[in-house]
Amino acid sequence: MRFPVLAASVAVLVLCGAACKRRDRVRLEQTDEQAPQLASVVHVADPRNASQLVSGFYDIEQNSWRWTAGKFAVLLRPPRTAARKGAVLELKFSVPEAVLSTLKTISLSATVNGAPLTPETYTQPGQFTYSRDLSPSLLAGDSVKVDFALDKTLPPRGADQRELGVIVSSVGLTPK
Repeated sequence: MRFPVLAASVAVLVLCGAACKRRDRVRLEQTDEQAPQLASVVHVADPRNASQLVSGFYDIEQNSWRWTAGKFAVLLRPPRTAARKGAVLELKFSVPEAVLSTLKTISLSATVNGAPLTPETYTQPGQFTYSRDLSPSLLAGDSVKVDFALDKTLPPRGADQRELGVIVSSVGLTPK
């Protein structure tokens, strides 16, 4: 009597296992018809935002930041309220000691859709936020191109053939 009970138990377990097959998860993928939505704030180490780094950014370093060249640009989506209230442009970056020990000072300027913003000069190493209020007139449309320029950079040296400017962690438009 033991054998039929054992055989029946095994048969039930086999049938239950077959009935409980793992279902493949549905994955939504972007199609050619769907354009990726631009972010208002770009964290430069996030690969999802890499297409918004238009020019002048080097590869990700230490999974958190990127060196820039002397000129660099980013494409941003204005916040929802920007057309009425404007927004604040914020570039979070650092100026390394190695840059200032050679260059002594470095000035950062920016333009938003071609309109110049007030530049800023840095004389000490450290972490900084270049922040400028932007009027609604600069933020019309679905995207905004922000061009940054440094007055000086470190020239290529030795094996590193990059022109080095500042180290950027994020850039974005925040609502007012």
